[in-house]
Amino acid sequence: MLSSLTNALAYLQLPPEQVALVSGIGCSSRIPAYTNVYGFHGVHGRALPVATGLKLARPDLTVLVAGGDGDGFSIGGNHFLHACRRNVDLTYIIMDNQVYGMTKGQASPTTAPDWKGSELTPEGTGVNSFQPLVIALAAGANFIARCFSGEPANLAEILVQAIQHPGFSVVQVLSPCVTFRPEQRQWKNLVRMAPEGLGTDIQAATQRLMDDDGLTIGQVLYKGNRPPYRSRKGCEKKMSELEMEFAL
Repeated sequence: MLSSLTNALAYLQLPPEQVALVSGIGCSSRIPAYTNVYGFHGVHGRALPVATGLKLARPDLTVLVAGGDGDGFSIGGNHFLHACRRNVDLTYIIMDNQVYGMTKGQASPTTAPDWKGSELTPEGTGVNSFQPLVIALAAGANFIARCFSGEPANLAEILVQAIQHPGFSVVQVLSPCVTFRPEQRQWKNLVRMAPEGLGTDIQAATQRLMDDDGLTIGQVLYKGNRPPYRSRKGCEKKMSELEMEFAL
């Protein structure tokens, strides 16, 4: 994942000082520490509102958001819905391993209902899995793709397209957690490239995602043309004036 991201940024030739990478909490959210762009390691589930505020205040920056399935779809689930709806120009990278790896392997929102690997749910959760891309499409996301961390070249290519696309881009990255989900090693044999590329028909994309088993990767599954939300009025105050407002 990290090599794909750095390759994508290198391809785009973006100056490090013009890129900000915002994350929440979790294994995946440590990624800003391994890059040389500006990073913000925030509160659990709150990466998207931080990134939204940053992008609206500094539209000149390329703002990326990184997180995992627990951070993005559970603790931060409401923010995910509204980020899709608002369509601010952000690229949201969700490293999905279908487990809470940092806290010893509990079921996450995308865990299958019959997974019995957690001591907390030894009989499985019995709860249907969250379908992030279907939800993203319904909520208004303008760019939707799924990739696999074991296909780094393809992942880098999709990240380039996501960053270039104006508006909110969602890239779900299947990222095995071999510590708590060793069976995910088989993902490399199970994932398959999507037979079709760009989809602009939202009804067709919805049907495609509803019929999918979650292992189709490698293509942009939906790409809309809704204009991104921008702040109607820029900040007219100087930094020194803002500092005075917060001074005690």
